[in-house]
Amino acid sequence: MRSSLLILLLCAGCAARVVTPVPAPAPAPAPAQAASATPPVETLAATPPAQATAPAPGEPQQGTPPVSASGAPAAMPSPAEVAAVVTDAAVRENPCPVEPEEEDDEATAATDDEGVSEEGEMQAPLAPAAPAGPLYTADLSDEALTEAWKKDPSTLGSMSIGFVESGRQLNSVRVPDDKDWLVVSPEIAYGTQETVDYVVAAIRAVRTQYPNVPPLRVNRLSTKDGGYLRPHKSHQNGRDVDFGFYYPTAEPVRERERERYIDVAMNWALVRSLVVNTDVQMILVDKRVQKVLYDYALSIGEDKAWLDSLFNAGFNSLIKHARRHRDHFHVRFFNGRAQELGRRVAPLLALQPDQNLMMYKVRNGDTLGGIAMRHNSSVVAIKKANRMRNTFLSIGRRLVIPLKGPCTHCPIPPPVQLPPRRMPPQTQAPALVNTAPAASGKLPNPCTPAAPAPTPVAVPTGVPSGLSTAR
Repeated sequence: MRSSLLILLLCAGCAARVVTPVPAPAPAPAPAQAASATPPVETLAATPPAQATAPAPGEPQQGTPPVSASGAPAAMPSPAEVAAVVTDAAVRENPCPVEPEEEDDEATAATDDEGVSEEGEMQAPLAPAAPAGPLYTADLSDEALTEAWKKDPSTLGSMSIGFVESGRQLNSVRVPDDKDWLVVSPEIAYGTQETVDYVVAAIRAVRTQYPNVPPLRVNRLSTKDGGYLRPHKSHQNGRDVDFGFYYPTAEPVRERERERYIDVAMNWALVRSLVVNTDVQMILVDKRVQKVLYDYALSIGEDKAWLDSLFNAGFNSLIKHARRHRDHFHVRFFNGRAQELGRRVAPLLALQPDQNLMMYKVRNGDTLGGIAMRHNSSVVAIKKANRMRNTFLSIGRRLVIPLKGPCTHCPIPPPVQLPPRRMPPQTQAPALVNTAPAASGKLPNPCTPAAPAPTPVAVPTGVPSGLSTAR
């Protein structure tokens, strides 16, 4: 009896090991389809060896399409369909994610930097390399540049040398005094000519739109010669500017939640002016202020896709979140000519002893005497160049090191590549404006409160439509 039972169990086990039938080979795909279905080389190389093992019994072989009940190969879901299913499940699980509240140190809000490094400017070794892209100083040949640098560097105009976190500037310009803005600290209101021109153009555009706007506070740029500006990490080569917010009056509000007190319309006009009228690289501001500006811009009819490219494009966003920036805008500009001049004169610095400087980041164990010895400089020269009262060094600080000879290993920025400005889409003003959103086939955002459906409004010719600017 026991042996019969064992025989039955063995037979049942054999019957359970059913081999999956191999489907008939599919017809060869077209060349275009075959090329698109072939995974890239990086994907194949990155596949771990464990995935190449034989499949377990009863499982389909890897790379074999699943078989439907009728015996025909079942259609595999595309990556887009899989991503849609995953995204839909995540939204159903948590439709309105809330980010944790960050601590904000109001005492250092106006002076402490955010630590956002220079994006798109990798340090390259000092070596003669052909510029890849437009040359914004094409009016100067190498011979003419060398001759002008030898005789009188001031004839070359403003130069942004090095990086925003380890650089300096030459032939800088101070932001002029004017009724449209208030220069808070004139001794640190120096920038390149391009930066100062951008500041003036952006504020003038807001004044044109709002003639009664109060003066804007222009806080910090750089020192006259650039370099380290305590306690900032950037603000070194004349391309960074701190703007205060527009408030209903000229006096700033000293409250923690500044987004509740600012004049949203005028601050959005400033941001829009920076984007449209200048070569802005980034605008750093707290995310709570961003939300107020984004919602207002959307409410006055700004293009949502354009706004998302500014606020919600991840790494490519023009407006980025930064801690301790709840009471001001930190704006960084591209300087096509000043940056390119700074890059081209880097090999010529030794021809002007007063300008033959390098930047050095203090590391653990450094002393001022050791730094001077390694770089053929002196303690007195380093203290004078960095306006130091003593020999105390803090780790991470950037020092200006006067050199007695040419520097063959100093990092320099790559050739400048100015991206196109992110202009809003051009729209025509029809006689009948329908403000209802177009059908896009997408589900409404559950986190956005529903607004009542507006009715078409007839806009008379020549009458301004609210606070929105021309688009």
